[in-house]
Amino acid sequence: MTPKFSIFIAVSLDGFIARPDGDLDWLDAVQVAGEDYGYHAFFDSVDAVLLGSGTYGTVRTFPEWPYGDKPCYVATSQALRPVHHEVFVRGNPVELARTLNERGHDRVYVDGAALIRSFLATNLVNDLTLSVVPVLLGSGIPLFRERGKEPAYQEHGLRALGSHTYPSGLVQLKYEKLKSV
Repeated sequence: MTPKFSIFIAVSLDGFIARPDGDLDWLDAVQVAGEDYGYHAFFDSVDAVLLGSGTYGTVRTFPEWPYGDKPCYVATSQALRPVHHEVFVRGNPVELARTLNERGHDRVYVDGAALIRSFLATNLVNDLTLSVVPVLLGSGIPLFRERGKEPAYQEHGLRALGSHTYPSGLVQLKYEKLKSV
């Protein structure tokens, strides 16, 4: 059985997950003491993390490793040395799903724009939580469309699970994939 693949990501109102250089400073606009927008509950619900190489490059610079002891896989073709306990994996989303299944994972947090798009292209994303931050970046790393290209995925029907507006202005949208017909 294939693990469930889940997305939990912040996005600017105009669809970017980071500035062109990968900077996330724009997220400071919604940083509120004691508010994690449901991230910890989500993170507790997954048993592994799968990162794209760009996202991995960003989180490696954080003062603290954000994933604790949770198994963390990095999809990359580069020969890298782990800084923590991360495991480097290669392959397309179907091959990665097989690898994570063989390692006994049930629900995997997928992070990184290109990796998310590739999982959407193979219809492997089970649920998405999008935290829309009230800022227009104008440019950056787009979530759903690679710069200057059409989306690599086909139309996907989703079922809304809920939405919530926070005092900071952040609007969180939760969806699950519709069952194939």
